[in-house]
Amino acid sequence: MAIRTSTAQWEGDLKAGKGTMTVGKGAYTGPFSFASRFEESPGTNPEELIAAAHAGCFSMALSNGLAKEGFAPKRVNTKADVHFGPDPAGGFHVSKIELTTDAEVPGIDKAKFDKIVDETRVGCPISKLLKGGAEIMVKANLKT
Repeated sequence: MAIRTSTAQWEGDLKAGKGTMTVGKGAYTGPFSFASRFEESPGTNPEELIAAAHAGCFSMALSNGLAKEGFAPKRVNTKADVHFGPDPAGGFHVSKIELTTDAEVPGIDKAKFDKIVDETRVGCPISKLLKGGAEIMVKANLKT
């Protein structure tokens, strides 16, 4: 079993502090702060990294699902919108993830495509990980 590792360092208190996150073996290193997480300041945040992980996983898993059904996708592009905000029970939470997928798949009909998309929505490893704490929705667009 593979073990994947990323790291984060935070210095200071929540509002005045700052941090750095590194993905994997240094494929990405970037700053994050209160302002980049709760406002629209430069830098990244954990939710954007979750969005990137989910979009990447979903695109790969959908491509695999299509191929297993005999359809060779030319391209699968997925955007993940992670909804992050106040939790009615206190604190903050991720309430929903919306995946929007544009796929170019010759020879497939919309019903079959939608079936494979829905199977992928619940079956990709990151969806499985997140399904307990966030609603996972998919908006899928097919281009043939």
